[in-house]
Amino acid sequence: MDGKTLARIGAVVFVAIAVTATAIEMSRKADRQNSPVTQAHSLPEQDPLGAELARCSRMGEAGARDPSCLKTWAENRRRFLGEPAPTSAPTAPAAMFPSAPPNETPDKILPAIQAEPSRPEAR
Repeated sequence: MDGKTLARIGAVVFVAIAVTATAIEMSRKADRQNSPVTQAHSLPEQDPLGAELARCSRMGEAGARDPSCLKTWAENRRRFLGEPAPTSAPTAPAAMFPSAPPNETPDKILPAIQAEPSRPEAR
């Protein structure tokens, strides 16, 4: 037998084994109880946070504006990152660009970032 024929026979045998293994795996019903799809549906029943996360996920873009969803996602991040639970209420975030004091004019305010002095070129 030449090499081409042997390679073709090997490929046909490989495909036949792959199709048979797939058919056997798909016909199994006993292991479907442990499938990830089944487990995903049972998790929200055990964990109220999971149920709330699933509800917020189903809301789509509206979930980004829902205060309940924002709190749920913050709690999920806290759990995931392993941070301790906050002991006090969070404070309001600092203003990124605070307004100037009323007695100063904008001309007298110095820039926050100053340019570096120019350096002479090395030759």
